[in-house]
Amino acid sequence: MTPAVLLLKKLKVPHQVLEYQHDPAAESYGLEAATKLGLAPVEVFKTLVVALDGKELVTAIVPVHQLLNMKQLAKAAGAKKAAMAAAADVERSSGYVLGGVSPLGQKKLLRTFIDESAAAFETIYVSAGKRGLEIGLKPAVLQACLSAKLVSLCQHESA
Repeated sequence: MTPAVLLLKKLKVPHQVLEYQHDPAAESYGLEAATKLGLAPVEVFKTLVVALDGKELVTAIVPVHQLLNMKQLAKAAGAKKAAMAAAADVERSSGYVLGGVSPLGQKKLLRTFIDESAAAFETIYVSAGKRGLEIGLKPAVLQACLSAKLVSLCQHESA
């Protein structure tokens, strides 16, 4: 049982836990989860920890098939610059290993931003806190649990 699952049980939040056999050779943990669980990649979200202005860590939650737009995140967070946080900082702050970072149950609750595309789905899936484990829950429930802001976070290809 991971801290993420324990938190949802403690809060009595409706959710489902899905498990799959993780392949250590997988290039994308999120896309692997979508494929192995038979889910659409647009419904499976990855958890990224980002450093703002080289100081504050924040969490960004975006669909696994998309790229995080750092400028949009910085703007939404009121910062000048955003860059991926160092792996050691992510693991120390969250208590999770890379590829298994859940937005829920982190050691330290960070300001959190969820890509607005999540609102279009009945259920979205995020890491449950270890590779091979996902949590399905309503986007509004995830947002409430994390006091998160729903904003546009993804890079959009120009037509």
